Amino acid sequence: MKYVIALGSNLGDRQSILTHAIDSIKLIAEVIAVSSFYDTNPVGGPDQPNYLNGVMIVNSEKLPEELLKLLQEIENSAGRTREIKWGARTLDLDLISAGEIHIDTEFLTLPHPRAHERAFVLQPWIEIEPGGAIVGKGQITDLLAALGSQE
Repeated sequence: MKYVIALGSNLGDRQSILTHAIDSIKLIAEVIAVSSFYDTNPVGGPDQPNYLNGVMIVNSEKLPEELLKLLQEIENSAGRTREIKWGARTLDLDLISAGEIHIDTEFLTLPHPRAHERAFVLQPWIEIEPGGAIVGKGQITDLLAALGSQE
């Protein structure tokens, strides 16, 4: 199954942390494409440093919940803590989509409920999959254009 994963870091050596996360993900899934990294302003939460963000596309036979647990283990190994909602973090790995699957549980919502509102997800995703789409929301190029028109 094709998965889209968003990566972010705003603490420590952001580029090294993201590169290490990508290397770790290569051990659990087949990496199809990885975007460039983008320096972005934080959205929501307390005052904090800028993020370095990227997106990757992988193939995996793992179920979405299983892949999410493995991604959280990678976050934890990078020193991720969860004391403050939307607070600064060494590593943030978000499962954005899993093929055409819709999931809404306490543990996981797919597609990611706010991905269509996040330029820091859409811009790197367009770089590696210009024809990409979020199930139920539309083409990522259209979603990004709509965000630009709101500014």
